[in-house]
Amino acid sequence: MSRAEYIDDEPYGDDGPGDPGSDDGRHADWAAGDGARPERTFAALPPARGRGFARTWWGQEWLKALEDTALDGEQLRRGRKQAREGAVGAVCVRPGRITAVVRDRDRTPYRSDVLLREFTGAEWERLLEVVVDRSGHIAALLDRDMPPQLAEDAAAVGVELLPGIGDLEPECGCEAWDHCTHTAALCYQLARLLDEDPYVLLLMRGRGERELLDELQVRSAARAARHLPRTAEDAAPPVPEGVPAREAFAAPGPPPLPAPPPAVAAPGRPPALAGGTDPAEGLDVAALEFLAADAAVRAQRLLAEALAPGHATTPVPAALTVWEDTVRLTAAGPPGPIASRLAAGCGRDRTDLARAVRAWEHGGAAALTVLEDEWTPDAEALARARAQLAAAWEEDERAPRLRATGNRWTVVGADLQVRYGRDGRWWPYRRERGRWWPAGPAGHDPAGALAMPGPES
Repeated sequence: MSRAEYIDDEPYGDDGPGDPGSDDGRHADWAAGDGARPERTFAALPPARGRGFARTWWGQEWLKALEDTALDGEQLRRGRKQAREGAVGAVCVRPGRITAVVRDRDRTPYRSDVLLREFTGAEWERLLEVVVDRSGHIAALLDRDMPPQLAEDAAAVGVELLPGIGDLEPECGCEAWDHCTHTAALCYQLARLLDEDPYVLLLMRGRGERELLDELQVRSAARAARHLPRTAEDAAPPVPEGVPAREAFAAPGPPPLPAPPPAVAAPGRPPALAGGTDPAEGLDVAALEFLAADAAVRAQRLLAEALAPGHATTPVPAALTVWEDTVRLTAAGPPGPIASRLAAGCGRDRTDLARAVRAWEHGGAAALTVLEDEWTPDAEALARARAQLAAAWEEDERAPRLRATGNRWTVVGADLQVRYGRDGRWWPYRRERGRWWPAGPAGHDPAGALAMPGPES
């Protein structure tokens, strides 16, 4: 069916998408005009047989939110099949909503919508400050990339970029009350669009690409102006007035506890130190500055977590081991000499450290555990894993032959492997230079994990 046929019979109202009008048949222009909210329309994508629906970590998180929310796994399986077969028409993305017409196997069209909460003005304010605070975040967005660090920094100030369980709310013309085949197919199709352009997610949260980049430019200029040298009068902090001792002692009972400290929008900058770089001379200034910057980032996140609702009932995370902390620090990208010192002092060879860093970049301590922990699932976990493998490929698709060893399933005749984590997620691996290397973030779909891109450059 042609792209035009999918669009002509869509039962949209006046606020629905129009003709995609894209030269390459993939992306339409942004809606423009005074007072117009941003809107973007993507033409129907071709069938996706034999591939996963999300290669990027943020696409995987989108699908995780869907799979954690939907109550009927069979509806998800059918929706995934329909999306693979090209049953999803043009997708319109607007703040708070995505819309498309999805056709059943009998060609019956249904308008399907999936809603996602828009950010408030205060949330956008905090998010923009986080992005402006690190030039690397702006550079990544300009490259249509969304590094995990950006999502972590946003979460530290109370802004969850990616949807979680229950955040994707379905509405469908078939009148299903939960995620149906049609809304599931729409979500799987959107994961492919998110892979290509993370601005699609930001548009759903309320801001279009042009508006977002213009605002970042304005804030970057304002931040640069604030860091110009100030006069001595401007630099002097105000002196708090305090309370006279007589009034304090005359008050009945002990004084109230002070209010909790406010959240910190961005970590502080490390001090500029002077000294040598040779540890034999005493102080390694570069290493100390790197550790101070890392401590500031971690302190900011700990404060944000402590101020978050429900913190008192949240389990305390396990402390990192020396090896895990070494991998974490190396993944943060320290200068060359510091990275060499970490590699020399970790007690592992450089290949082990490189594999561990790649795992950490895909999923932190959980991914590192999967890299190094080979375990044998018990009868219940093994049954769940086998059920997921059996449902991963459609009846008309040729499933690969898999050889199981413990929690690891290797494709016979190929350098591909998926590892089953203790949390029920699948982690993709590729054989490179005779060793198994992490190849992407975890997902609940083993077929999608095996369809991850090849070895990283």
